[in-house]
Amino acid sequence: MKKKKIDFEAEFWDSHQKHSCMTLIDSFFQMDDLPAVKERLCNVMNYSTQPKILLKNDPSLVFHFYLCTRSFIRASYLIQFKSKRWRLNDPPEYKSPLLQGFLSDKEYRNPFLVFQKAFKEFSLKEFEYFITEIIYFSLGNSYDIPTDTNVAHFIHLTKMLDAAQIIRERGIKKIKTNNNEKE
Repeated sequence: MKKKKIDFEAEFWDSHQKHSCMTLIDSFFQMDDLPAVKERLCNVMNYSTQPKILLKNDPSLVFHFYLCTRSFIRASYLIQFKSKRWRLNDPPEYKSPLLQGFLSDKEYRNPFLVFQKAFKEFSLKEFEYFITEIIYFSLGNSYDIPTDTNVAHFIHLTKMLDAAQIIRERGIKKIKTNNNEKE
């Protein structure tokens, strides 16, 4: 089976360094912390439905957010395939509901499920179209009512952000595979 190569297109916002999906996600969260990213995503979603322009004084920040988020979505697409080769370290004994975010208990224990569910329901191309669409409408003076799928994309993307943060915090171990198995 051929490995899927996806260009994360992170050169503009994170130098010309080559990334794996986890190093890209680390870079993504080093630029902004999880609450800041979620707040900006909510603002973009809200402004895409109003006849107002988000960050009218500096729309380049919205474009920068778009580039970073698109790279994050591409890295998230690859994470869904890693659940068979990666294993998360055990969760802490005390689980804070704040750390769990929007994830169910099952998703908190296995964050890879979030990515698998999201990309089972929507394709990578549909997620990229969603982020492009809401960024476009948040930068314009037009009024657009989001469709039900936009809301579903938004929920999945928010959960992917939470899941990625949990994977970063807990750390991963690579599972050894037999040489006889095909990947």
